[in-house]
Amino acid sequence: MSTEHQNFSLENQTLAIQSYAEKRNFHILKTYVDAGRTGVVLKHREGLAQLLRDVLQGDQLYRAILVYDVSRWGRFQDTDEAAYYEFLCKRAGVLVHYCAETFSNDATMPSAIMKALKRAMAGEYSRELGVKTHAGAERSARLGFKQGGEPGYGLRRLLVSAEGRPKHLLDVGQRKSIASDRVIQVLGPANEVRCVKDIYEMFIRKKMTFKEIAKELNRRRIKYTGGSEWNHTGRSVCIILTHPKYAGFNVYGRSTKRLYTPSVNVPRSEWTIVPAAFEALIEPDTFAEAQRIMETSPRCISDKEMLDDLRNGFAENNGKITVEIMANTVGIPSANLYRTRFGSVSHAYELVGYDGFWRKDWLEKLRYIRGLRDGLMKNIAALFGSDVSIENRGPAFRTRLRMHNGQIVSVRTSRTFRTHEGHLRWRIKPISDESQLVTFVARLNVDNSDFKDYYVTPPFCTCNPVILKENDPRLNRGIRLGNLEEFLAAVQRMSEPGTPSFPVYLWQVSDD
Repeated sequence: MSTEHQNFSLENQTLAIQSYAEKRNFHILKTYVDAGRTGVVLKHREGLAQLLRDVLQGDQLYRAILVYDVSRWGRFQDTDEAAYYEFLCKRAGVLVHYCAETFSNDATMPSAIMKALKRAMAGEYSRELGVKTHAGAERSARLGFKQGGEPGYGLRRLLVSAEGRPKHLLDVGQRKSIASDRVIQVLGPANEVRCVKDIYEMFIRKKMTFKEIAKELNRRRIKYTGGSEWNHTGRSVCIILTHPKYAGFNVYGRSTKRLYTPSVNVPRSEWTIVPAAFEALIEPDTFAEAQRIMETSPRCISDKEMLDDLRNGFAENNGKITVEIMANTVGIPSANLYRTRFGSVSHAYELVGYDGFWRKDWLEKLRYIRGLRDGLMKNIAALFGSDVSIENRGPAFRTRLRMHNGQIVSVRTSRTFRTHEGHLRWRIKPISDESQLVTFVARLNVDNSDFKDYYVTPPFCTCNPVILKENDPRLNRGIRLGNLEEFLAAVQRMSEPGTPSFPVYLWQVSDD
């Protein structure tokens, strides 16, 4: 089923398939359903993916697969992809029948031509629908309505009727339930509005950098979105200082992600920008002044100047440079800027002749561990279907797990190392914006080649590195999983009111 609005789509398809089966003396053994899922990419089709696994592994002895029509098999943009999946089934001795099509899928020339045409039409339908949806969203944005996504720090989303009558504020993860309703942006809590004004004051009047502002806000114990600390690289501050929405502009189309392709940034000249769409947190003149100052910021310096700054930092820190040192050293641009300019921080290290901890074999191991983490999250999402999904906020952010009720769970892979005394330990690096989240800890084995065990723990509530022992008391305060099937129940238990979190200080663990 394409969307949740097609209330009777599944029932209609079921009746048609049952009628087709009865006429041909088929007995239906099992039904695979993809309700409310896109047909554009296989990774979002749990039902179809499970069907293919069952057929190819021989777990189920099927004579045939009954599908309502060609479009229900998939609206893949590459018609060869749909043909490939059908070929895999046919090679396994299981034929695919399209119950509502006017042709028989009997491998004859007319059948092959019609099937190829239908596959192309199915893919084109999704492409045309995407164009129409984008055009509709752009028209709505020009009227001042928000088109999705979180409002951002200092702002909130207000649900209004078609006549513009305010209804109520939308919480994180909530959506409108009536198609004719609209969403606008309004000012958030007074303390957040005041903080945004202070950020502009520190940047324009006091000439403070993004990192210095973030450090000052953390010193004042002012929390960012979700109760987390401000990112030490200054990225959160940068967003507030550069996004036009803080000057009352409604902005749409800053990036595009058509048909589940990778997100692509759109040139500013192609954005949809509507001035005075809602009450501004910052006067437009103040916002324009911040942008003028930004033009002379480190983002505008040359690659050579950035590498020179990195060399100077390398020399000043006795031949050592890390992301943390970069964040705390005045005069060195942020690590994110080096990633943007040079592809990765390690490549920038290589260009200045630094051959330290980032050696290529270490990078390869790091990429391997990241692959393990990605695979683990996909397995969990596949196990629980619509109850658990992977939250991907873009290439600059870590992926996280989102529960069906909107709760976010931090996923932390803990690498193994040995102390000078030879004791086995596990390290968890700090993630400031995830310190207040229920955490899924996956510890790796001795050689960091696979996972050793899994725990669901309370929030760690610290921005310091955490070193774990074999039977660590912090893990014992959580829930050890016997298998991944216990994940959802463990998260629900750990999220119950009254569940204690870890102290905000770093626990000291001896090596004995």
